[in-house]
Amino acid sequence: MRKAMVLLASLMAGMAFAAPTEGEHAAPQSHLEKEEQDVAGYILHHVSDSNEYEFEIPLSNNHIKIHLPQFGIPLRAGVSCEPRPTPDGHGTAVPGWSEGCLDLSITKHTVMMWLAAVLLIGSLLLFSNRDKSKLVPRGTSANLFEMLVLFVRDELAIKNIGKEEGPRYTPYLLTAFFFILFMNLLGLFPWMATATGNIGVTVALAVCTFVLTQIAGIRAAGLGGYLAHLTGGVAPWLWPIMIPVEVLGLFTKPFALTIRLFANMLAGHIVIFFLLGLIFMLGHPAVALVSVPFAMGIYLLELFVAFVQAYVFTMLSALFIGMGVAMAHHHDDHGAEGKELGHSHDHGRAHM
Repeated sequence: MRKAMVLLASLMAGMAFAAPTEGEHAAPQSHLEKEEQDVAGYILHHVSDSNEYEFEIPLSNNHIKIHLPQFGIPLRAGVSCEPRPTPDGHGTAVPGWSEGCLDLSITKHTVMMWLAAVLLIGSLLLFSNRDKSKLVPRGTSANLFEMLVLFVRDELAIKNIGKEEGPRYTPYLLTAFFFILFMNLLGLFPWMATATGNIGVTVALAVCTFVLTQIAGIRAAGLGGYLAHLTGGVAPWLWPIMIPVEVLGLFTKPFALTIRLFANMLAGHIVIFFLLGLIFMLGHPAVALVSVPFAMGIYLLELFVAFVQAYVFTMLSALFIGMGVAMAHHHDDHGAEGKELGHSHDHGRAHM
């Protein structure tokens, strides 16, 4: 890895020194050269989702584009969902909801999610202990995979949800952890993209946790106890105030999950591209001597962030599910202590 980083830095520095300066070039710039100097547009182009998968050939201006399938499902009779040219004329798009179409086009981030899912299933099949006579897996990768699985089960699921209910939700937490981790890591490879930098992906992941949290609460406290918890345990005349606050609190948790993962993964890639883009923005090859090492440092930090963000999303999901499970014990406490004692809002960790 270190040799690869040194090679990458040397390559970037060499490309920067080989780039012509303004004084050396009297000839007018080509359209491609002008496009490369549009750093903001270049960054947005590389971090945003697209219906085209683009492979850039190193040390050349050639690109290989693969047009991904675009199709939509009509939601109303007589509606045409055929792709149409975009207003800027640079591509095509399927009509949206306003025109009665459900856009199910395959995008670059969709491909990354499929690839992460394949890696997830492949890892389970490859590193699972199929020989039941051997309790300890063999091989460095299998041991590392087992260590991560045990960490999610013991340190996240059981500690935040409890010994009784924790194992029930461990499969979801493991799936979320490895799926997010693989998506984060894929974005660090050339020609790949980070699907977790798409807010639509993080919203879908947060919705899964939200639904499971509500199911855990209803299952633990019953539908009556779940609805009673929304009153906050206060006097009925305060319900008009407390119920909206409690309902709002339900949605702030998935919102925090969505924004935290999306912003952290998107920001890291933008910083790397921006540091490299300083070479073209400032227009001097000597800038590469500073910007390339800094970009390398951020790249290595992104490796760490990929694990941290997968851990944070899984830990918060376990914590929210644990709150739902603990709702039953709050409900029982209310019944034992009487209504005059009011409702406890100590949403700490679930019972151990």
